[in-house]
Amino acid sequence: MMTRAVIQILHASLKAQLLLATLNIQDRALTVILQANPVPQRLISLCVEHHQQLYPWGSPCALLPFRKSASPPKSITFDELMAAARNLTDLTLAHEIAVNANFCIKDEDLPRNSLAGTVKQIVHKAFWDHLESELNEDPPEYEHAIKLFEEIKEILLSFLTPGANRIQNQICEVLDTDLIRQQAEHNAVDIHGLANYIINTMGKLCAPIRDNDIKQLKATDNIVELLRQIFRVLDLMKVDMANYTIQNLRPYLQRHLVDYERTKFQEILEETPSALDLTTEWIKESIEDELSSVSDESSSSPGADSSSKPIISPTLVLNNGYLKLLQWDYRKTIPETLITDEVRLQELREKLNQLKIIACVCLITNNTVGAAIVDVPDFAEQLKRISLPLLEGMNKKTFDLKEALNAIGVQVCSKVNRSLTERGLPTLNEEMQSNLMGQIAHIVEENNPVSSLIDKRIQFFMRNFLALPSFQKCMPTMPGGLSVIQTEMEFLGSQYASIVNFNKQVYGPFYANILRKLLFPEAPMGKAETETPTN
Repeated sequence: MMTRAVIQILHASLKAQLLLATLNIQDRALTVILQANPVPQRLISLCVEHHQQLYPWGSPCALLPFRKSASPPKSITFDELMAAARNLTDLTLAHEIAVNANFCIKDEDLPRNSLAGTVKQIVHKAFWDHLESELNEDPPEYEHAIKLFEEIKEILLSFLTPGANRIQNQICEVLDTDLIRQQAEHNAVDIHGLANYIINTMGKLCAPIRDNDIKQLKATDNIVELLRQIFRVLDLMKVDMANYTIQNLRPYLQRHLVDYERTKFQEILEETPSALDLTTEWIKESIEDELSSVSDESSSSPGADSSSKPIISPTLVLNNGYLKLLQWDYRKTIPETLITDEVRLQELREKLNQLKIIACVCLITNNTVGAAIVDVPDFAEQLKRISLPLLEGMNKKTFDLKEALNAIGVQVCSKVNRSLTERGLPTLNEEMQSNLMGQIAHIVEENNPVSSLIDKRIQFFMRNFLALPSFQKCMPTMPGGLSVIQTEMEFLGSQYASIVNFNKQVYGPFYANILRKLLFPEAPMGKAETETPTN
């Protein structure tokens, strides 16, 4: 028989697992927004519980910038660190809910073969086995069962909306633990009756998608297994309620997100003054690139005055910085002002790399085979359909790009020969096939001329996208060689411009101060302006 201390530990472990989502956290996410538009805040804590969905890199504390600088470092207390981390959590959560229409909380259990999953399984089995042994005693021991009923009562009450007084009073009356304890002392507890009431109440409160789960509960006879399954379904109902709240919050967040994010970031900046170090470095590098470009242009222009100070457009500097993100090494830390969109920017970069290879394959094939395939309808589309599956997952570390390009080369040669045969033309000889496959395989090499050309044209297209006014709906002209990926490029360009334009709206005042400091160091510095710079 287990000792009381062990049972209390197991009980606490189970309670922590089942009720973590309803804990009253110290600094609730989205406090500013919720004060203006009250909703059941306890449901938002579910989002915080599942914050690992937002932070695949780990804790938000890891993203707080603390970098070496020439000036002595400012000491930061633990409370200041945690305040900045909470602000970053709130900011990221609000941003994700507002911009990601597919964001939702998922009920994901620990893998059974993992250490944590194994420990959880052992601990829970021990708890439920002991509960069963207690209920099978003569007379039965109800203390731990009563604690479970008390927890169930708390969860059911958490689902109620303000004003649901009748059902609230009913739940408190039926699941009155003091009364149940008195009944237990006289061995008069109707435990099956209590369980049936709980199931019927859950059926009234749950979403329609849980109706089958409720039916399965009603068909379960063993009381211990029934209690176990009740907690499982209650967990699912908590996730459903959280997602319903997120869905209702999203329109409000979208209307107020710019002001909210800017306010939260200002709070982070006040807690950690180094919170713009990486952003400053990012803009500084963009300025240097722009100066180098202007210098090259002036040196190639006859009669240019080399002594005059070049004039650089802040908008061009920022756009150049945003373009760098499409080729960013995401093993490095991204600028602080772009943390909330890091995953989306990384996905854009990966998709553009995939499209770049497809455009290279089509351009190489057209140049190698020549007029024999130029007039074939949709031949480029056929090459794209060949390449896409073989490039799937190219962002993974285990992906072998050289092997994929070799396979694409073989498939392209086969497709070309089949097309030539169908039209009664001679197929490619071994030398031409070897040349075609070799050029495709060399796409991955650094400074490959075809790859560099396509990359420059993609960058040119994206730069033109950023130059368009945000209200303008027309697409920029597609550069030559990209027609085969035009649809995909326009879609990604729209996504990219949307991310950039929103980022400018939120962080424009902070960028303005940094640009003023770097471009016009003699100008007086002030707090970030409240007006948002235009595109």
